[in-house]
Amino acid sequence: MAWNDPQWGKKNDGPPDLDEIWRNFNARLNKLFGRKTEPGRGVPPSLFLIVTGVVLAIWLASGFYIVDAGERGVVLRFGRYIETSQPGPGWHLPWPVESVEIVNMEQVRTVEVGYRENVRNKILKESLMLTDDENIVDIQFAVQYTLKNPEHYLFNNRSPDDAVRQVAESVMSQIVGKSQMDYVLYEGRADIAERAAKHIQEILDRYGAGISISRVTLQNAQPPQEVQPSFDDAVKAGQDRDRLKSEGQAYANDVIPKARGVAARLQEEAAGYKQSVIADAQGEADRFRQVLAQYNKAPVVTRERMYLDMMQQVLTHTTKVLVDSGKGSNQMLYLPLDKLLQQTAPAGSAVAPLASPPPAATAPLPGAADTPKPADTTADSTPRPDDSSSPDDMNRTRDAMRSRDREDRP
Repeated sequence: MAWNDPQWGKKNDGPPDLDEIWRNFNARLNKLFGRKTEPGRGVPPSLFLIVTGVVLAIWLASGFYIVDAGERGVVLRFGRYIETSQPGPGWHLPWPVESVEIVNMEQVRTVEVGYRENVRNKILKESLMLTDDENIVDIQFAVQYTLKNPEHYLFNNRSPDDAVRQVAESVMSQIVGKSQMDYVLYEGRADIAERAAKHIQEILDRYGAGISISRVTLQNAQPPQEVQPSFDDAVKAGQDRDRLKSEGQAYANDVIPKARGVAARLQEEAAGYKQSVIADAQGEADRFRQVLAQYNKAPVVTRERMYLDMMQQVLTHTTKVLVDSGKGSNQMLYLPLDKLLQQTAPAGSAVAPLASPPPAATAPLPGAADTPKPADTTADSTPRPDDSSSPDDMNRTRDAMRSRDREDRP
């Protein structure tokens, strides 16, 4: 600007000249289409309409959109919800009138609580929780969810992931606070995860979050690192206890059935012995009644028969016979029947010796001199065999003894 310009020194703070701007715009359009600019003449109406139509077509074409399978399109008009479109092509009024938000309904989203990306990257303010037995556990878990209502997901939550993380942390703290430490770390991990998923879903439904919880996974559950060595010792002691209990139970399972079997066998044997004794007693009683009936009919004959049977049973199993030498004598004769049988056996034949203790020496019975002997009328006439007696003499002596006993009986 020259120093002699009449506008020099004046400040131009007014708005720009619109007519000048329009003229410059027309000049540029004419130059673009190869036309000369004529003073006082603007853009032809046809050219203006064409340009306007092209711009309008481009603007309207920007409203077309496509929704893929598993997605939903949420249409907004000046930020207000209008409708939700299903998978397929769609159109809405172009920006800035309407807009569309594409929401993937089948995508599985994951929210990590107590860690980020790796369990080693712990967030202690989220992972440390207090149990019912006043112990502290370090828990890292992940919550997986999908969407079930796109409108609620977009408009009822400012930050859906943060909402899910806060609800999950609160629910897990409540469940752990009502459980024992061993139950949280070992026994009830699956049950805790299932209960947590159920309660998280209930709370999110009350909030209208439009979220469906798919799964809660416990990534890591352990005591704090500061007390880990002591806790490992306690775990080993518990394992030893369980092992010893298992061994004791196995031993009991082996011994108890055997003892029960032995007890059952003894009971069966006792029952069999009982039946045998009862049967023997009944048989003896029946036999006694039969003998009694015969005795009532012929007492002498029955008594003789009973005496003979008794003597046969007694003498059958003995190898020693003592014979009274006579009246007024304290000597008794000893007959070694086993020796006599061996002497009378024919040569070359093997005779099994009778089972008996070695013969004792002949000795007077204690008290025999002082005890009076009953009168024996046949004692002097009965021959007394000695060790050198023959078998015939021994048989005759035996017959004589039987005859004498029969005569002495009443």
